[in-house]
Parts: sequence; structure tokens; C-alpha cells
Amino acid sequence: MNSSDHSLPAAGDRPPAIYTRAPEHDGMIQDLDVMVAMRDDVNLCVDVYRPDVQGKFPALVAFAIYNKDMQGPVLAEALPPQPAYAPLWTGPLEAGDTEFLVSRGYVHVIGGPRGVGKSEGGGSREWDCYDLIEWAAAQPWCDGNVGMIGISGFGAEQLAAAKQQPPHLKAIFPFDSRGAYGFMGGFRDEQPGGVLHLFRYMVGVYSAFHQTRGQPGALPEERDAKWRAAMENPDYKMYPHIFNVLAQKGEHMPAYFELLIDPYDRVEWVEQSEADFAKIQVPTYTGSGWYGYTYKTHLNGCQTWFKKIQAPKKLMLTGPAHLERPFHSFHGEILKWNDHWLKGLDTGIMDEAPVRYWVMGENAWRDAEDWPVPGTEWINFHLNSWGRLSTEPFEPKSANGRQPPDSFVQMPISQTTEIQKLRYVSEPLAEDMLVAGPSSLTLYAAIDCDDTNWIVILKDIGPDESVMTAREGERRPASNLPERELTRGWLKASHRALDEARSEPGRPWHPLTREAQKPVTPGAVEEYQIDILATANMFKKGHRICLEITCLDLPSGVGGATNVEYIPYHICSSKTVLHTVYHDFEHPSHLALPVVPSAAG
Repeated sequence: MNSSDHSLPAAGDRPPAIYTRAPEHDGMIQDLDVMVAMRDDVNLCVDVYRPDVQGKFPALVAFAIYNKDMQGPVLAEALPPQPAYAPLWTGPLEAGDTEFLVSRGYVHVIGGPRGVGKSEGGGSREWDCYDLIEWAAAQPWCDGNVGMIGISGFGAEQLAAAKQQPPHLKAIFPFDSRGAYGFMGGFRDEQPGGVLHLFRYMVGVYSAFHQTRGQPGALPEERDAKWRAAMENPDYKMYPHIFNVLAQKGEHMPAYFELLIDPYDRVEWVEQSEADFAKIQVPTYTGSGWYGYTYKTHLNGCQTWFKKIQAPKKLMLTGPAHLERPFHSFHGEILKWNDHWLKGLDTGIMDEAPVRYWVMGENAWRDAEDWPVPGTEWINFHLNSWGRLSTEPFEPKSANGRQPPDSFVQMPISQTTEIQKLRYVSEPLAEDMLVAGPSSLTLYAAIDCDDTNWIVILKDIGPDESVMTAREGERRPASNLPERELTRGWLKASHRALDEARSEPGRPWHPLTREAQKPVTPGAVEEYQIDILATANMFKKGHRICLEITCLDLPSGVGGATNVEYIPYHICSSKTVLHTVYHDFEHPSHLALPVVPSAAG
């Protein structure tokens, strides 16, 4: 592993290896609302943007459930790039920069499956993307080479299509590609630790699915039993907007309704996904950004796709701020990838390191030969008394091996907006320390009921030049130090069962199935292995590592609303819960951080 050396200013949403070609074409032909017949004669509605010249060009297909009318150059002309903190930032604008692509000799095809937008409904959508790819390859404006483009929902479709192996699909660039386990992402990657959040609920406003609502009808017996159990769940009842989805029995936000009545992973989903990885044989460039820990699926998924796919592949992990919309970021990298695979140009992209990642704190790009970075060591930082975090282990028959536990009591969101937590902080670091990869928290704890949500937060605090003494003002770290939240981890206590065979350093594997769920015995000390989503941060000399443990987060608005669609909150307990955290020789609670030794001072 070595750090990249570039003279250009670094930016977390722009890879430093600049590749570009001057535009070749000024004019653009726009064929809008083109109806494309599928194998069963259902018609999809797509838009085709191509150079206004005679000739054949590679096609880049953008395909997702989001309304195609929001994607093309017309809206992009009216809405300049919006950063993540702008009020008009809109997540589903993800199909790519049409003008950039067409002017450089590509045809941009944008559409969605049946039952979405202007496409006809009926029948199965399973082969829609496959058929559209093969249709594009056969058009007089296409040279027979087809790639795919677009992020998030558009990225998920790329991997689903690649599994089907359409003959003319030559490469994909599924950035922010959703999870790898289960159809279109499934349960595991999107609800880590089995703790349900509201991301899918909040983006539902942009859904283009045909949803003619009718009177809720009868459900099949097995689903009806699950629905009735969900209707009695006090944690659901506490959130009126969630209960409303349940009460309509799938007529409103049907996908989210299914999650609520059956919030579990399935063994067959995992087994099928693991069997399907080998089906992806086209070159694949995947990735996400450190912002992805808030809704999990993209950041979790891209790492698994990169690890499991055996075709030519690359991974890019970008910065902590979400990409601008309409999506136009790193199109030079997209061009470099597709020029190599679709146009046969010598771009040099496959001569570069397969992994590129943005390091927060250092604000620089680094390259690696694999992910996690080869040579990474998971270093244990032990939870200690007085809110300390230390690499010093607990000793048997020793004073530090016998410590009283810490505790906090959390009332539910129906009674308070105060979030209680425990906070453990290290001493200021003596040298720079690069943490890159997934982390985990081994937690020994007891609760006074049968379940809770563990939420853990990793932070970078400092710089801090203070010392801690008995003098006034020096008895704790300063309260006004800068803090940066890096990532989080989640685990529903009843989902603590561990699959040792599938677990890896920093990545404990919980089955998350209905059958593996184990309610907690109140007062019993249990071991929890909590997966903390990957990050990359240079903890600079003089900074502190901070770990917070809580069980509640909140919407940022009222009526269950939030200010930002991709920062969801979670469905938390409707009970007041006492949490007791143990840290002693018999209960060595510790945070395992992935440290890259060669990058440190």
C-alpha cells in the first residue's frame, strides 16, 4: 500500500488520476418516450440521447425504478449541481451527465422497468434490463458494445443485469450499488444488526411505481399472521406514520410494508446470493462513499461485491459528503473505464492499483492492492472506568481486572428527545494513526428487558493539547474540542447469535433470521459483537479516539420527517430501558480498530 502523489488539490468526490478527452460532438439527438417491446410484448418507455452525426457508438444504459423524466439534460440545464447540504439536493437524479457522455461519443439510454413511470405494466420484470441491453445493441446507432451507468438504484440494476449475462454487456460501473445479499440488496446489508431504519420510507416520495391504491383486502394466511403480529408491536405503534403503512396492508409503500411484517434475513437469500457471485463475469467498477454508513446498503454492498466478484474489478471509496445531484461526479473515471472496455482505448486504468480510497483527517487519496488494506492489524481498545479507552488489557488477579460496570437509562422517543449514552475516550495519540476498514465492538452488557437496539458511534476528537489532572478545569477533556463523527454500528440485542464460520476481522456475521433470534433474559450479561461500518480516517497526533454507546436516534423534524432523506433514523424501543455495560477481566469489552501500520508515523 502506498499513498498517491498528485499535484492537483484533493477532493473526496473526485479521484485524483485525471483522465479526459475533449468533446467530439456538439449536437445531440433526443429520442424521447421510445417504446421498447420486451420478450412478452410489454413495452418499456425509454429516452435515447445520441450524437447528431452519422455513425455507430457504444451505448451506456441507465436503468432504475426512478422516473426517467427527472434524469436527462432538460432538468440538468434547469438545476445546476446541488451539493449534499443544498435544499434542492435530490437523491434519485442519478443516471449520469448526458451532455458529457454524448459529446464524447456515447449513446445514453435512460429508462425503467415495467410498472414504472410511462412503461407499461403487467407480467414479470425479471428480464427487462437484459432485453433493453440487447435491444440497444441491435439499433442502427449502436456499434454493439453496451455498458451501464448510474448510481444507487441505477447501480443495483447493473449488478442484477450482469448476473443474467446479456451477450452485448461489456462493462458496468455500479457505484453506490446497494447490498450484495438478497434481491436488489436484501435485508442484511440494508438493515445491519437487524435494526430497522426509515430510509426506504423517506425516499418513497420519489417512487415512480404504479400504485393505484384500493381498499385493503385479505392477506394469505401466513402473511396475515405476520401482519397481525406486526400490528401489535408496541415499537411500531409508537410511530404513527409507520403504523399507517401497516394498517393499509401493503396498499401504501408495499416494499416497506413487507419489511415491517417480516423484518428478518433468510438462509436461502444468503445461499442464493453466494452462488450468484460467480455469474458476474463482466468488468465491474464499484464503490461508495463514507457518507454511505448512514443508510448502509451502498457502503456494505460495494465491499462485498468487490471481494466476491472474480471478473476484472476496481473499488473506489470516496469522501464523507454525498455526491452532488444531478449526478456528474468522477465522470472522467467513468470515461476512462468505458473507453478501455467499450472503445478499446489504452487508458491505463487496469495498470493502476485496484483500490482507491479517501482518507478523512488526512484529506488525501490512497491506493491499495486489496480491501481491507493488506497488512491491516485490528488493535483492541478496551473500555475502561471513568469513560476511558485504552489498549492496556485487563489483568487477572489485578485491581484493573475488577471494575464496576457503567450504565444509562433511556426513555422512549414518545417521552423525550434526550439521547442518553456512554462515552469512552482515548488519551491524545502520540503519533498519527491510519484506521482503514471495518471495525467491531465486543460488548458485554445487561438490560432489564428482553430487547434493545445497540447503536455505537466512532468519532475523531481534537486536536487536544490539554492534560488531565486533579486541578480545576483539568479533570476531564475539554468540552469544546472539535468532533467529527466517522461511522456507526448497530445490533438488535435479540439478533446477537453469531455465525463464526462467516465472521471475519471487523465483520461479525449475525444470521438475522427469525429462527436465530434470541430474546434477552432481563439482567443477564450477554456478549454482543457489533459490526461497525467501514471508514478510513487519519487520527492525527494529539487527537483522541472516541466511542459512544446509545440505543436511540431521532428524526430531525416533526411527524416523523427528517431534513435529509439519506440520513434515516431507526425504529427504537417503546420502553424505558436500563443498559449496563461491563468492562473487566471476565468481561473485556473492547473496540477493534483496523490500523494500517505502514501508514503511521
